Amino acid sequence: MAKLFPDVPMSSLILLSLFLCCVPNCHGGKILVAPVEGSHWVNMDILIRALHSQGHSITVLRTTKSWYIKEESSYYSSITVPTKQGFDDEFVKEILFKMMAIEREGGSTMSFISLQLLIFSAMGDAHSITCQVLSTMFEDRTLMQHLNESQFDLVLTDPAFGDGIILAHYLKVPLVYNVRWVISEEGHFFLAPSPVSYIPITGSGLSDKMVFFERMKNMLFYLTVQFQRRFIIGPLYQAVCDKYFEEKVDIYELVQAADIWLMRVDFVFEFPRPTMPNVVYMGGFQCKPAKPLPQDLEDFVQSSGEHGVIIMSLGTFVTDIPSDFADSIASAFAELPQKVIWRHVGERPSTLGNNTLLLKWMPQNDLLGHPKIRAFVAHGGTNGVQEAMYHGVPVVGIPLFFDQYDNLFRLKERGGAKILSVASANKASVLQALQEVLHVPSYRENMQRLSRLHRDQPMEPLDRALFWIEFVMRHKGAAHLRTESYKMPWYSYHSLDVMMFLLAVLFLMLFNMFALIRCSLRLCGKVKSKKD
Repeated sequence: MAKLFPDVPMSSLILLSLFLCCVPNCHGGKILVAPVEGSHWVNMDILIRALHSQGHSITVLRTTKSWYIKEESSYYSSITVPTKQGFDDEFVKEILFKMMAIEREGGSTMSFISLQLLIFSAMGDAHSITCQVLSTMFEDRTLMQHLNESQFDLVLTDPAFGDGIILAHYLKVPLVYNVRWVISEEGHFFLAPSPVSYIPITGSGLSDKMVFFERMKNMLFYLTVQFQRRFIIGPLYQAVCDKYFEEKVDIYELVQAADIWLMRVDFVFEFPRPTMPNVVYMGGFQCKPAKPLPQDLEDFVQSSGEHGVIIMSLGTFVTDIPSDFADSIASAFAELPQKVIWRHVGERPSTLGNNTLLLKWMPQNDLLGHPKIRAFVAHGGTNGVQEAMYHGVPVVGIPLFFDQYDNLFRLKERGGAKILSVASANKASVLQALQEVLHVPSYRENMQRLSRLHRDQPMEPLDRALFWIEFVMRHKGAAHLRTESYKMPWYSYHSLDVMMFLLAVLFLMLFNMFALIRCSLRLCGKVKSKKD
């Protein structure tokens, strides 16, 4: 090398050689991303940024109704699908207000039934909109030709909706999930053996330790979810498959055929359960050490003195809450010596105290990592719960819909959270819950223990996710990790045909033995009668 570069010092050539050896051998792939709006986009965006930094080319699908997924970006290109309806903020806000109104009526059987019917209707509408978007795409021959000619190496999707699943099959490329929910239920139930005797169904509010009547409740919730899957949501996607694919395709086989499932939980958070080789756990991948706060926010935090700060956020989807509900929470905050930072977008509460700062946006992760934060009032979304766990901050939970109660319940079971229902959340109950979480040391101690467990792993969750995405691109899939059980009929999967065959054989053997004995007895009787 010295002969090739005679004017360059040998030490510089050695340093250059070492640098070149350390540069990773990375082939930039082409990735099509089919995301979901709101908080789902927040964590998908983190994956996209990381993939872009690795040299991959990212194309993101969005609609004209998208409100979080921007059309222009420095780290991805986008394809915008025109649609008259969309899963936008107005759609979510209307459903949220209806849910809150029903929940605040109390815990009667009728209100529970009304809530379930509303959830069924809302989920059906949301998936129907997704199927309409898919149909618009398939009818646009120019768009589909462009997708085919783009020669993507992989489809990365959030399978809470089925558009990315169907597009991956159409494009015949490997499929990776950024997953917690699959169409209508928790992801493990689609993939891994999931006995409902000890695995709680989302919405049941149960742990993995159930007595008889809790197992009965869990089974009823399971049957309800299966009804929703089979008769409300599944047929919508099946109709798209039947219309646009010449060969017969079962939507649930497509769901289970994904190469890698990047699961947004880990077993510090989730109850133990069976899993599969192509499930990669990346719970808390969006969490990171806190960065310094903006100066004005830092000054407010420091002004709290020894009392510290409470932060509150009801999540990405929640842009407004009923004014009387907001007034109750604000009046409870006003009674506290702590300072409060509240992400609140709607009308200013009339009972707001001088200790409370309202923000339309706040650096939640950086605040949770600040040493003066004492508690987190949260709705129970997966992102916020995991950030609280990562930083060891106890939680007062006010779940609003879907999986939020179950997320908070997992923290409560581990001693790190107090839960209030929307119906019971008034000034007195909020104040009492905050006082308990602030002054009972076990809440913070338990959350800090969970934080230590979560951080004690050999590889960062985000790095693990990137490795497996690139693994699938390098090897054109991960078929060796994927079970073929999804191709089996349900009766074969549960070995019912084998049991029926064995029972038939046993019955035949017993019948033959009985017939043989009966014949023997008859022969003995005839011989005896002849002798007589």
